[in-house]
Amino acid sequence: MNVLFVCTANGGRSVMAERLLRREAGERHAARSAGSMPGTEAHPVVVEALRELGIDASGHVPHRLDDEAIAWADVVVATCDDACPVVPGKRYVAWQLPDPKHEPIERVRAIRDDVAVRVHELVADLEEEPR
Repeated sequence: MNVLFVCTANGGRSVMAERLLRREAGERHAARSAGSMPGTEAHPVVVEALRELGIDASGHVPHRLDDEAIAWADVVVATCDDACPVVPGKRYVAWQLPDPKHEPIERVRAIRDDVAVRVHELVADLEEEPR
């Protein structure tokens, strides 16, 4: 399955989810991320929190949510609180996560760990579905 994680800037929540799904699912499922108004880079504190788990997101370049990304996806996961774009016509999951931007590392770790649990549950759910 192809999973597209979306948020506004594609610099925090969606980056964490994308990288954590890649680690969790390996080759079984593919992950990408995009934002409705992408920034210029991943939030440094998010990169640091992922690095603590051995995940390198330092080279992440935010991508705009576009028709190509939507067409690629089997599942779209909205990671924002209230400002996430809605993508009609796809299996849509809303996680409503707080924005890690400008948060201290302790708070970002808590968000990261919450995302990791949600990713684990999503992968388990995807693997129960018939292909």
